[in-house]
Amino acid sequence: MITGFYERQLVVLSSLCILSLLLERFFSKPRQLPRQSPEERLENGSSPHGTMNGLATLTRQYLVVYAFVMGADWLQGPYVYSLYREQYGFTERFVAVLFVTGFLSAAISGPLVGVWADQHGRKWICQIFCVTYVLTCICLQIPSPPILILGRILGGISTSILFSAFETWLVSASTNAGLPSADLSLIFGRATLTNGFVAAGAGLVSNQLVAYTETFKSPFIASAALLILSYFVIKNSWTENYGSTDKDASADPFQTKRLRQAWKIVRQDPLLLVLGLTQTCFEGSMYLFVFLWVPSLQEASQSTQLPLGNIFSAFMVSMMLGSVLYTFITQTLPAVFSNPASKTHPTNGVEGNGNGTTISSLETTDSANSQSLTLHAKLSSGVCAVSALALACSVSSRAAEDEKLRFWAFCLFEACVGMYYPVQGMLRGSLVSNEHRATLSALFRVPLNIFVVVSLLTGVSSARNAVMTASALMLTFSALMTGFIIVDRVDGKSQRRRPLTH
Repeated sequence: MITGFYERQLVVLSSLCILSLLLERFFSKPRQLPRQSPEERLENGSSPHGTMNGLATLTRQYLVVYAFVMGADWLQGPYVYSLYREQYGFTERFVAVLFVTGFLSAAISGPLVGVWADQHGRKWICQIFCVTYVLTCICLQIPSPPILILGRILGGISTSILFSAFETWLVSASTNAGLPSADLSLIFGRATLTNGFVAAGAGLVSNQLVAYTETFKSPFIASAALLILSYFVIKNSWTENYGSTDKDASADPFQTKRLRQAWKIVRQDPLLLVLGLTQTCFEGSMYLFVFLWVPSLQEASQSTQLPLGNIFSAFMVSMMLGSVLYTFITQTLPAVFSNPASKTHPTNGVEGNGNGTTISSLETTDSANSQSLTLHAKLSSGVCAVSALALACSVSSRAAEDEKLRFWAFCLFEACVGMYYPVQGMLRGSLVSNEHRATLSALFRVPLNIFVVVSLLTGVSSARNAVMTASALMLTFSALMTGFIIVDRVDGKSQRRRPLTH
């Protein structure tokens, strides 16, 4: 009976997602047409169609690759735990050790991956990701503890690259193309939506692959094939971009000087510290959720065999709903959610600044960026607060006996994930300089991996609810810190803005 429940909820969520997409396009379409007149584009020194063409090209280049690499990652998602625990027959303690190994590998390699991406090129490191993740898939085919541990090490390195270098390449490519922050926000929203579509499809495909082949190994073989395809698409369609180009880099292969500089930057800026805190709390909770959702639902379920692929697809559709909500808020309702004090009003006179750009156009651009930053800071605080509520509901005494309640709490958490990635990506793009962007993005991942490792070492099976409760408390703290520091400072700067002068 409960198995049919999951299929029905997947249909309901999918229908709701399609309806939301249609509504989002209907309401946003009238607002997209008058974004900027040809005269205004010429006034700002760009051609009427150049920016739109650049947006379309960059969106296509990024989303095609992003769909392939995330599809490869999501194909593995539903059955990693089951492969280790059920097919290979390892104890849950050893499965936890394997997960810990992956997170430790990500924590150790993360800063170096970021430095190498800034130093040697983001396109280059993304191609390296394809190679290391293919090797991970190969290692997972062999039920030997040393080989599986090697696979987790390579998987940790791959994860560090996936969640830092790809985003960094996009932000730098957007800057090089001269795209405004609203266009970058649109790409991030579409990327998360694409990720949801791909993940939902990957869940269904992995479910069918396992049913057809009767082995949990088959999704990992399909993942490797997608990664090989991704390598060649990146090679042929992306251009290279860099951060800092230090001539003395070869003398310091582990880039200790550059890492010290990056840490000094973070230490001296409270905004970056809170940004790192949010990444640690949210992504740490998300990675623990990956480990915990299967045994948590099994604990509350009376069924011996849950349709994991279908449940996973339902989670991914929930994530898509979150990304649609993000796009709707940032593209359709900026006047409602942004700070009215930071808006500029049209003036009759236009004063030049000597660079071919008018003072009024500079003020308008600066005002739009301030509004966007304020909005994303508020969204970040709200996302952390709602995700904390979702996790708290999932460990309530009622949820322990109600499988449906726990499922819907998990769906709410996944909807928050759908909003989190574009929000955090925009905040990093606005607050972190290009020179150290990949380095700092990877550096932020060190404490989150330590957080996950410590949580897993507590013995997740027996302390499952305690880990979820701790994650909810951490997310609540992150929401408060974001509200009190990032929102307050950004909003304050926006209200104190002064007109530009010569």
